Amino acid sequence: MEQYVLDLQEIDETQLTVVGGKGAHLGALSRIAGIGVPDGFCVTTEAFRRIVTQAPSIEELLDRLSRSNPDDREAIRTLSAHIRRTIEGIAVPDDLAAAITGALTRHGEQTAYAVRSSATAEDLPTASFAGQQDTYLNVIGPAAILRHVSRCWASLFTERAVTYRQRNGIDHRTVHMAVVVQRMVFPHAAGILFTADPVTGNRKVATVDAGFGLGEALVSGLVNPDVFKVRDGEVVAKTIAAKQRAVHALPTGGTQETAVDAQRQEQPSLTDAQAVRLVHLGRRIEAHFGRPQDIEWCFVDDGFQIVQSRPITTLFPLPESGDQDHHVYVSVGHQQMMTDPMKPLGLSMWKLTAMAPMTEAGGRLFVDATRALATPASRAGLMDLVGRGDPLTRDALETVLDRDDFVPLLPDPGPGPNGSPADRAPAPIETDPAIVTRLIERSQASLAALRRDIGTKTGPALFDFLLEAFEEHKRVLSDPLSLQAIMAGMEATWWLNDNLHEWLGEKNAADTLTLSAPGNVTSEMGLALLDVADVIRPHPEVVAFLQDVEDDGFLDELAKLAGGIEARDAIETYLDRYGMRCAGEIDITRPRWRERPGTLVPAILDNVRNFAPGAARRRFEQGRQEAWKKEQDVLTRLRALPEGESKADETKRMIDRVRTFIGYREYPKYGIVSRYFVYKEALLEEAGRLARAGVLREKEDIYYLTFQELHDVVRSSNPVDDQLIRQRKDAFQSYHALTPPRVLTSDGETLNGAYRRDDVPDGALVGLPVSGGTIEGRARVVLDMAQADLEAGDILVTAYTDPSWSPLFVGIAGLVTEVGGLMTHGAVIAREYGLPAVVGVDQATRLIRDGQRIRVHGTDGYIEILP
Repeated sequence: MEQYVLDLQEIDETQLTVVGGKGAHLGALSRIAGIGVPDGFCVTTEAFRRIVTQAPSIEELLDRLSRSNPDDREAIRTLSAHIRRTIEGIAVPDDLAAAITGALTRHGEQTAYAVRSSATAEDLPTASFAGQQDTYLNVIGPAAILRHVSRCWASLFTERAVTYRQRNGIDHRTVHMAVVVQRMVFPHAAGILFTADPVTGNRKVATVDAGFGLGEALVSGLVNPDVFKVRDGEVVAKTIAAKQRAVHALPTGGTQETAVDAQRQEQPSLTDAQAVRLVHLGRRIEAHFGRPQDIEWCFVDDGFQIVQSRPITTLFPLPESGDQDHHVYVSVGHQQMMTDPMKPLGLSMWKLTAMAPMTEAGGRLFVDATRALATPASRAGLMDLVGRGDPLTRDALETVLDRDDFVPLLPDPGPGPNGSPADRAPAPIETDPAIVTRLIERSQASLAALRRDIGTKTGPALFDFLLEAFEEHKRVLSDPLSLQAIMAGMEATWWLNDNLHEWLGEKNAADTLTLSAPGNVTSEMGLALLDVADVIRPHPEVVAFLQDVEDDGFLDELAKLAGGIEARDAIETYLDRYGMRCAGEIDITRPRWRERPGTLVPAILDNVRNFAPGAARRRFEQGRQEAWKKEQDVLTRLRALPEGESKADETKRMIDRVRTFIGYREYPKYGIVSRYFVYKEALLEEAGRLARAGVLREKEDIYYLTFQELHDVVRSSNPVDDQLIRQRKDAFQSYHALTPPRVLTSDGETLNGAYRRDDVPDGALVGLPVSGGTIEGRARVVLDMAQADLEAGDILVTAYTDPSWSPLFVGIAGLVTEVGGLMTHGAVIAREYGLPAVVGVDQATRLIRDGQRIRVHGTDGYIEILP
């Protein structure tokens, strides 16, 4: 027999599919000792299914709804309204109505109730669905209860709930609606308790929002709440608002907005002691559910009643430290220009091949900087290095360090193997282009050996080989000569900028002096795609064909067209050299250009349209000439200064040094990604064997296992748990909604830093100047390189750029990114191409609209949005 009604005391959090998220949480809350929950019952999802089967037309409406475009609001509005009307028009069957009214008889037939929607995709760890379905307060009498239960069923298809599900990839048919019916409480005050600070993420600070009367006044935005911040059992901050309105229950049912007496408006709705007591209850609830909670509460008769608790889904997760000590974590993604979440295989592979220990949280990698911040010398070295690269990360770290008790300073160790980083600084090297040639040859020889030796390895032997290959990978990366060459180019850049600013008043002079520096594999990659366009441009049939490419098998089709063989060969040659690259390339699971060559087609077509033949050669030569002219200008002006000859001589040495080494800055990453593609191809071959043997459902499932887990699967040949893969996929999807911070503390506080500047115009967007010059143009906000549609003179605005974006740089006039630093890839390539660029512009892709005209001040580091 179907069970249509369950009392709250019969429910726990395992019954999500039966009573929905709200019902499951309320049942669990009612079982926690010392937590008061208003009495009541739940109309189960079986009742909802029974109702839906009464109307066959709903199935066809759901079909149409699932096929609708999430952005077609009119279609969604019309269809969802039709479904709601249909559900509300269905008469509740007698046996179902009897089950509900029988429960009312047990709990008090004429008592006032809250009738609350409880969907199965609600209050989940990965998606709260807060406010997506409906709640009705102060409902009195069986007939009114039944009518509002129907409304709750129908509210599964409010326009906002339908849109929310579509945007979160949730199938409408998999979600069902239960309804919670609870005794009304008529509180003196009500509100919301966050057991972690929802703004900063700090797990040690709880926030209480409170107002008079029912909590609806706060939820609806009718009044500003009183806000109490509670830490370690005491109120550490509070704001008492003027609460002019409140919502109260009416004797006949329903609620009414009322005015608050003038003398009460600025009185606190809770005392400090009551706020602390509430937080104590919240900590008990948090401990039960195992994660920070968003709790709805009512204060009545000198006690608290809890009417809802859901996980706070917006908090960035914490890395596991294994201890209770303070830790400060710095984002790896902000250094690597990849702030998207990574899949488990990608995370574990980067950790196995990185030069520093890393920890993970929210699908992102972090370095624990606590030890480096603990002594004066190592702290100074780290802050200087971070500050030159990304002032926002430095500012975020300074915010933490200003709290003297979080990372206390220890004495510097003496000289020797454990001395400060300054004691171990690499020795300087000569300005000799042969050093770069030798380093590249070493890297290529190591890569060739990897390709040769991996080909015969399968099964457990492949993984044993890869673990050895990772050690070689790190050996190549940590080559002292390579590190010296990288630092030589960076330090020469800093020297030129600092000294030419002091001597000549020139800002960022190195930007022009490094134009078209030789040997930069990333800038060469962008120019090489111009050469591909030169091959394709004379063949209209090929151009027309490429405009309609929809899949990645197009290269085979090209040979059938006039000029197609030449076009295919040009693209293949490009892929042979650069096909291992892609957006987010530090995640080995991301599809490479060789795997999805169609990604390059929009950039190729832009180049065909926007450039004349020979553009690559002309662009490079033009940059080289500009750099040479700038060098002559700078040296001439220096010689006119006091001690001018020595200043000019030293500057000339530094210009030669920066042009010798700055291009090599990009090569180690190219080497890493080249090796990654070799690893990936071998692992996918192994995955194919596992899939054919039935160990994996599909070979791409390996992306949701760590390297060690995959190694274990290969050794044991035991089938992979499908549920584990599904959980990992869901978690990865949920991580996309999180914004990773530049700095994260073990208290959960997220910090992104701020620019402490007062030298920019009002309304300007502030960032970091990384490539000089000023340019006006049309902003093109592009979040996916494959969707780019750029015209000459456009300014690219995006979240971040890694080397894979470089082919777009040849066709734009300026660059704006949300993430980046002085020496990150986008900044280096912008300087090589002479593009005014400002990076680290918070929320640039939201604050700048696609198509707006903007002015980029690349020398001074700000953006103006033009009328």
